[in-house]
Amino acid sequence: MVHLQEIKADIRPGVELVAVSKYHPAEAIRQAYAAGQRAFGESRVQELQAKRQELPNDIEWHFIGHLQPNKVKYIAPYISLIHAVDSFKLLLEIEKQAAKVGRIIPCLLELRVAQEATKYGFTPAECTAMLAEGQWRNLHHVKLCGIMCMASHTDATAQIRQEFHTAYSYFQEVKARFFADAPAFCQRSWGMSHDYHLAMDEGATMVRIGSAIFD
Repeated sequence: MVHLQEIKADIRPGVELVAVSKYHPAEAIRQAYAAGQRAFGESRVQELQAKRQELPNDIEWHFIGHLQPNKVKYIAPYISLIHAVDSFKLLLEIEKQAAKVGRIIPCLLELRVAQEATKYGFTPAECTAMLAEGQWRNLHHVKLCGIMCMASHTDATAQIRQEFHTAYSYFQEVKARFFADAPAFCQRSWGMSHDYHLAMDEGATMVRIGSAIFD
């Protein structure tokens, strides 16, 4: 796990590393765990379920992919953070399943800043409208903890930086307007193996790194 130690040394104070372990075998996760890593990101419920059964109980599992509402019930008992809440419908389902197991599940709102039709998430206008409507305040088993986004898949550094900057500016806007009295709303999850330095420059508090660690 030489790569892991190099990445950890490179991560700035105040930024959490989520090791993206999707598609990698349990043994690779076990090695990273032995090297001190505890937060791991998965994007497929079935794969996550299988890994969880054979790995240490104190791993913090982060769900970082597109989550279908009908799959929430499988991860509700243990998931540490759901990164990509992209609809109020999904938020309602997380509330329902969290209530069933007596948990409060931390969630991030996924913001669509990339110029790609394949990306999920709220546009800034959609997210603001949902928050302004206020129904989320009645959800007592969901805790909104911040914003998540993915930049465009491009080598254009200026574009990536601008998209992260847009996300950070939006976070500051909704923090002031809707979450000024909510200390938990503090997370900004953006940045992956190829762009996490830019992400940290633009206010990330959490970076999701996979290939730079495991490949």
